[in-house]
Amino acid sequence: MNVGELYGFVLIIVLVAVLVGVGVLILDKMAATTGITTTAGASLNSGRDALTTINTQWLSIVVLIGIAAIIIRLLVGSFSMGGRR
Repeated sequence: MNVGELYGFVLIIVLVAVLVGVGVLILDKMAATTGITTTAGASLNSGRDALTTINTQWLSIVVLIGIAAIIIRLLVGSFSMGGRR
């Protein structure tokens, strides 16, 4: 495994983080809009809170698991082939 193979993983993580961030911003702006009902505002706030939880808790866990998988693959590959490539 070389650094070039990590490009896809990093790109997906960055894309997901950007999409979640944009989703939170859109929901926040929609909730601040006048002319929406109380129920709609409450549901927008609920959606924003759910997206914020994904971004702050789950995304870091996914990154940690991805990094651990890369390290394990490097170690197993190194030991199984005797370090030769």
